[in-house]
Amino acid sequence: MPLYALVDCNNFYASCERLFRPELKRTPIVVLSNNDGCVISRSSEAKALGIPMAAPAFQWEHAFRRHGVAVFSSNYALYGDLSARVMSVLEDMAPRVEVYSIDEAFLDLTGVADAETLCRALRERVARHTGIPVSIGIARTKTLAKLAAGRAKKRPEHEGVFRLDEADREGLLAATEAGEVWGVGHRSAKRLAARGVRTALDFIRLPQQWVRTELTVTGLHIQLELKGISCLDMAAAPAPRRSVLCSRSFGQLIEDREHLREAVCSFAARAAEKLRRAGLEAQAVQVFVLTPRHRQELPQHQGQATIGLPLPSDFTPEIVDAALRGLDEAFREGFAYLKAGVVLLGLTPASARQRSLLDLPPEERQRRRALTAVMDAVNARHGRGALRLALSAAPDRPWHMRQHRRSPRYTTNWDELPRVG
Repeated sequence: MPLYALVDCNNFYASCERLFRPELKRTPIVVLSNNDGCVISRSSEAKALGIPMAAPAFQWEHAFRRHGVAVFSSNYALYGDLSARVMSVLEDMAPRVEVYSIDEAFLDLTGVADAETLCRALRERVARHTGIPVSIGIARTKTLAKLAAGRAKKRPEHEGVFRLDEADREGLLAATEAGEVWGVGHRSAKRLAARGVRTALDFIRLPQQWVRTELTVTGLHIQLELKGISCLDMAAAPAPRRSVLCSRSFGQLIEDREHLREAVCSFAARAAEKLRRAGLEAQAVQVFVLTPRHRQELPQHQGQATIGLPLPSDFTPEIVDAALRGLDEAFREGFAYLKAGVVLLGLTPASARQRSLLDLPPEERQRRRALTAVMDAVNARHGRGALRLALSAAPDRPWHMRQHRRSPRYTTNWDELPRVG
């Protein structure tokens, strides 16, 4: 029979911040979203204070000060690097790993003689090698493993690892609200509530035909998984990417076209870097600009333009040029913009590109490859943006995100390494 584990990093963003600030061991910590908008991660101490997820930071500022809460801007360079380190430890010890999100991964433990012992050793190694605490749930299906991980996190007596056996399954389902089950969205939860379904145990007692009709085959799979019947296999490989997106809400409203050009240039360069890392090329570049929809007193505009490339490309200057032409089409004078973005479309493997009469001469292709390789190597070594196109400008422009409380990028930027002594 199949056996799965779900590894969940505890309060991940808050744990990353605490890792390099040991003096905050018992201090409440919250991490804010882009532009320091709302709470997206809380330490256990912050949860105990009643600080909710998505709490607007400006409304809770007084409470943060009153309770001595350490408040951090989001630091995705740090979180992404520590996530990669955690996943590397998992891949060293587990037979098969499916990275589900930045702070979660499924393990296929089918055939493992003593899965619980392995998971306890794995938890200890992750803590020793990365400093990040994790909780692990073990069960016959991925959905049950998700629930088991939640119990491992909440119950200290499990010491971070809980194996859900058949004898405990119905008890855990009875203690779980139906809307909290992995995969049950808001709309499905409303349908279940209208049917009188309150818990996950109520859910599995529904007729399968009703579930399939009202919640589609996805809902039926969730119900079967809760019954201990595995329907969700491990993802052998991620699905091919269909697009690459780089977008951002600005730190303040932007009306000036030149500031927007700087932002779009920066986003396009970042998207091209992602493209090369994935070994892909794009056939089109889409640009969009948005005014703030929640500010109805301001004129509204949502502009978008797509520029085709003559040949599939991952060359930063070519992608930036197309993005700037797209901005010229999407931009309208007289509007204050809150957000812009660049989407690369029509992705194909760079290794599979077929030659055409329009193709560049071999020496030009080699020159481009050498130039982008140097850019990527310098930025990998010295931090993103160390080498950039002139138009993307310095990091103090008005379109940059507000990150007034960002911690140093301890593990990815030479200038921000922790100092000893």
